[in-house]
Amino acid sequence: MNEIPFNIADMFERVADRIPQRTASICGDARITYAELDQRANQLAHHLLSIGVKTGDHVGVYLYNCNEFLETTLACFKIRAVPINVNYRYVAEELAYIIENSDMVACIHGREFIPELAGLKGVIGKLKHCIFVDDDTSEDPAIIDSQAYEEVLSAQPDRRDFSPRSEEDLFVLYTGGTTGAPKGVMWPHKALYFAALGGNSTLHPDGPIKTAAQIGERVDPNAEMVCAPLAPLMHGACWWAALSSLLAGRVIVLYPGRSFKASEIWPMLAQESVNIIALVGDAMAIPLLDEIRANPSKWDLSSLFVIGSGGAVFSKWVQQAFKEIFPNLIVTNSFGSSETGLQGGDNGKACDGLGRIARNEFADVVTAEGKFVTPGSGEQGYLARSGHIPVGYYNDAQKTASTFLNIDGRLWTLTGDLASVQEDGTIVVYGRGSNCINSGGEKIFPEEVEQAAKSHPCVLDALVVATPDPRFGSRVAAVVSVRPGTQLSLEELMEHCSQTIARYKLPRELHIADHICRSASGKPDYRWAQQFALQNPPIDGEAP
Repeated sequence: MNEIPFNIADMFERVADRIPQRTASICGDARITYAELDQRANQLAHHLLSIGVKTGDHVGVYLYNCNEFLETTLACFKIRAVPINVNYRYVAEELAYIIENSDMVACIHGREFIPELAGLKGVIGKLKHCIFVDDDTSEDPAIIDSQAYEEVLSAQPDRRDFSPRSEEDLFVLYTGGTTGAPKGVMWPHKALYFAALGGNSTLHPDGPIKTAAQIGERVDPNAEMVCAPLAPLMHGACWWAALSSLLAGRVIVLYPGRSFKASEIWPMLAQESVNIIALVGDAMAIPLLDEIRANPSKWDLSSLFVIGSGGAVFSKWVQQAFKEIFPNLIVTNSFGSSETGLQGGDNGKACDGLGRIARNEFADVVTAEGKFVTPGSGEQGYLARSGHIPVGYYNDAQKTASTFLNIDGRLWTLTGDLASVQEDGTIVVYGRGSNCINSGGEKIFPEEVEQAAKSHPCVLDALVVATPDPRFGSRVAAVVSVRPGTQLSLEELMEHCSQTIARYKLPRELHIADHICRSASGKPDYRWAQQFALQNPPIDGEAP
């Protein structure tokens, strides 16, 4: 067996050679096999080389969900370049920031985004090459000298004749920037594989993988598994889930919609006989739950056996509701971040927080001063990871220094989630420390209050923020959207929440919004919620 590095391109090629005719990715009517995905990625890789893209250069991926997103990712890896995820919701200033901050030299983009890129002409320095993926728009590519994706592929060979790669090649994931400007998290391929792409899986009979060359052997040509990561590929949770599925030889089903619609998701899952759903918290799970409750026997979902969430709060009542509808369903809730990968799963034990994970030599709780929290002390610190972790933030030494700490000769990354260590050694995770509300000295985590609020039958979605209080400094304010045809009062919400959380955590203000602003992946927009609560008077009595 020829040894290969733990490089995503090398490992994917082994899988593609093992199951060349298996469908790799489905997005709407577009389907592509593993062999076709590999060949098209080779063609794009050759084109990128021909225009001067070199090892370590950054290539933007400015696309809605499509198979070309995966082709571009693999093409970059094949020539040791770095794909950069671009949020398609960015306005001009944000788009300019990520292009400049990432030192992007080329960009694969949807034709519809030509006006946005055209508005940056003369502003962006290093971005010299654009390639457009056609869509149903008629934007003029000549405005930005963009080449047609299919044309550049057709002019190139599909052979693999690239230079050797390294497991230290970088994967850079730009975070959503909900707490500031987007940050490019730099992951070596090997670290990412073991932290987030399935390298540490213990489900295989032979245990975790030992050599990269084994990856092809572990794919069963006769057993096909279908996975649907439902978020946009430009979000890390979906991007990683898709790559993890490719390296496991699964069929990927991508949602082609431009906005999340549960009424379109369930028929897609039934049509493609999906086995595994990967979603991002309640923002996706609750609409899916509502839709299946309203149509309990409409679709054949007998193939489904796993729903997994990561990257956002997945409330316990929502998990239980899915289990009641699908008695044989496995429901998982994972903790992690762009800086840690998968850090563990909620073990289901009751606790005063979002959940518990196991403490071990690679997962602990660390204070901002770089000290480990003593088990059972009640002290809070930040959930931290060591071992397979990123090497820092691209072009940001200051944030790197504050997030990646060297403690006793080992590098740890701090997630931003506050946590404590119990006497039994388990870690209780509370939520983002930056969002913590201090009300009269009491620390209140919005995520915990949101879980309680969203379990109210009238509540469709909710975010919790702090508003000024003359006595306690801050008070808990709930910004809520209600289900059509329902009404809600603050008194009703407080009474409902008091069944699951302490009274000092209860919302003291209720603000009704038509909808709750979130990112395309379901990430909460707390800045919007704070502004809404401050600019709109609280509801007294029933919601309109």
